[in-house]
Amino acid sequence: MPKALDGLRVLDLATFVAAPFCCTLLGEFGAEVIKVEQPERGDDLRRLGTPARPGLSYWWLVESRNKKSITCNLRDPDGQALVKRLAAESDVLAENFRPGTMERWGLGWDELRAENPGLVMVRISAFGQTGPYRERPGFGRIAAAMGGLSYLSGYPDRPPVTPGTPTIPDYLAGALGAFGALVALEHRHRSGEGQVVDVGLYEPMLRMLDELIPVHAATGYVRERIGSGTEYVVPHNHYRARDGRWVAIACTNDRMFGRLAAAMGCPGLATEFPTMDARLERRADLDAIVQTWVGAADAHEVLARLDAAEVPCGPVASARDLFADPQVKARENIVTLPNPLGGALAMVGIVPRLTASPGRVESVGPVAVGAHNEEIYCGRLGLTRGDLRALAARGVI
Repeated sequence: MPKALDGLRVLDLATFVAAPFCCTLLGEFGAEVIKVEQPERGDDLRRLGTPARPGLSYWWLVESRNKKSITCNLRDPDGQALVKRLAAESDVLAENFRPGTMERWGLGWDELRAENPGLVMVRISAFGQTGPYRERPGFGRIAAAMGGLSYLSGYPDRPPVTPGTPTIPDYLAGALGAFGALVALEHRHRSGEGQVVDVGLYEPMLRMLDELIPVHAATGYVRERIGSGTEYVVPHNHYRARDGRWVAIACTNDRMFGRLAAAMGCPGLATEFPTMDARLERRADLDAIVQTWVGAADAHEVLARLDAAEVPCGPVASARDLFADPQVKARENIVTLPNPLGGALAMVGIVPRLTASPGRVESVGPVAVGAHNEEIYCGRLGLTRGDLRALAARGVI
């Protein structure tokens, strides 16, 4: 099958997660992604997380999938000249340095646009390219905190927590960066002009906070932490079953609550708590009733009863649970590829699914730093092997 982004060329100058994930998404659907790494040392993601071997992490092997690796010293004028030549024939360039860094290297938007007026430049940084915080460093934890998400996460009598993993802001920023790149490419199709896609890590957090911003602006109300419950609906929580497993239940309207009450064998609850306002007013009482019912049976029994009643529910899954889940298996949400270090490597599959031009995982992240130097520099830019040896000797590549 054809791939949706066949023929698209992407230059990945970024490191760690956010902007590289933007490029990974494009590469999954057919774009050729050239990953630029530091000479000898390689990208920092190679050493972040659990090592598959010293200096090479599982994280790198997964999130650099479908990419080609070259090395280039962006601080060296000759390295900068090479990047400009590559940018001149690329469609998208992604970077996530602090604002002003690329400009100091002579690789800012004005310089790159002069080489390629149709270039789309995705710039992901902690706080974006403008504003008083623009030059501050930051990672996902800082973005979740300053974007409003961490304040809401946890229990009211305990400190705020980082929800799930601190990389959620990175992945969301990367996804929105990829979306922005595709929108910018559509604009280029119509106008012939490239542009900058500017994303701050904290901004996806701010965007996902449902009604928090308009409600505060209108009423002054500040939403506080309430644990695993949900501010505006109940029962909408996690409940512990008799076997110690947790079950998620989400009833967002009266009809769903009526089905839950019937599944519990307590249809009178629908009369006792007839409206959402009534349920919210007695949140603790209702959650306790549901918990008592869930706690009287094992998780698989609770889920079976709720499924039969068409009540939205699901297990609170661990990594082990995900590998055993029949839905995950049926959708091929976890795929395996040959591990270049031996055996097989499991990873999350392609999202979203396209019926006519689906994405594919064709290779794991390159094991060798600069594995594709000769292919790109010689095959694309016309350098000789002697040129490569000379550039390597001077630390340019």
